Amino acid sequence: MAARSEKSLGLIFGLSAYILWGLFPLYWPLLKPASAYEIVAHRAVWTLVFCLVVLAFHKKLGHTFAQLKKPKTLFGLAATSALISINWIVYIWATNTGHVVEASLGYYINPLVIIAFGVLLLKEKMRTGQWIAVGIATTGVAVLTIDYGRLPWIALALALSWGSYGVIKKVLGLGALEGLTIETMLSFIPYMTFLLFIQNNGTGQFGHHLALSFLLLSAGAVTAIPLLLFNGSTTRLPYTVIGLLQYITPTIQFSIGVWVRHEAMPAARWNGFIFIWFALATLAIDLLRSSRTVDNRIA
Repeated sequence: MAARSEKSLGLIFGLSAYILWGLFPLYWPLLKPASAYEIVAHRAVWTLVFCLVVLAFHKKLGHTFAQLKKPKTLFGLAATSALISINWIVYIWATNTGHVVEASLGYYINPLVIIAFGVLLLKEKMRTGQWIAVGIATTGVAVLTIDYGRLPWIALALALSWGSYGVIKKVLGLGALEGLTIETMLSFIPYMTFLLFIQNNGTGQFGHHLALSFLLLSAGAVTAIPLLLFNGSTTRLPYTVIGLLQYITPTIQFSIGVWVRHEAMPAARWNGFIFIWFALATLAIDLLRSSRTVDNRIA
C-alpha cells in the first residue's frame, strides 16, 4: 500500500513538472519588453538565490560547496553552465519571437539526440527499434528543413544543448539541485555584471514596473520548482514511466504554438511533425518492451 502511495505521489510530481515546463511559453512573454538576455540573466541570478535557500533549509550547502574542490566536477559544471545558458537564451528568444512550435520540436527530438549521444559518447548499443525511430525522425527533420527553407536551427540548438547537458550531468552523477546551484554560481558574475550594466545605462527593465520586476524575480522559483518536482518523481517512478511522461512538455508547447499563438503550420510542416511523432511512438513501444527484460538508461 505504501509503495502504491509513493508511486501515486511520484506520478503527481512528474505530471506537475512536465506540465509546468510545457506552460513556459505562456510565462516568458509576460516578461517583455525585457530582452531574452536580460530574462536569462535574471533567471540565473534568482535561480541561484532560490537554490541556496533550499539547500540551506536542507543543510546541504556544505556538501554542495565541497564539489567546487573537485577539478573534474568543476570543469564539467562550467561546461554545463555554458550549455544551459545557450539552451535558456535560445528557448526564451524562440518563445518570445513566435517560434514556439519549432522550440517544441527541439524537445520532441531530444530523446533521440540523447540516444545518439549514448551511442557515440558513452558507447551504448542501440536496439533495432531505436535505430528505426532515429531513421524516421531524421526523415522528419529533412521534411521540416525543406519546409522552413533552412535547418530547423532552433530545434537543433535546443536538442543538442540539452542533450549535451544531460550527458555531462550523467557522467558527473551530481544531484540536480546541487548541480544547478553550482552552474548558476559559476555564471553569476557575468550575468550580474550584465544586469548592473543595463540598469546603469537605463535599458534594464527591473525596477521600472512592479509587476514586471516581480515576474523577473520569480524566474528563479519558476526554474527550480519543476526541477524539484522532477527529482521527486524520478525516485518514485519506474524509468519507463518517466520516459513516456517527457512527451507531455513538447505536446503542450506545440499546442500553445499552434492554437494559442496561431503560428503558421502548412501541410509540409504537419507532415514533418507526423514523422517525428511516429518516431517517438516507435521509441515508446521499444521502451515499453525493453523495460520488461532490461533497465535501459538511454531511451
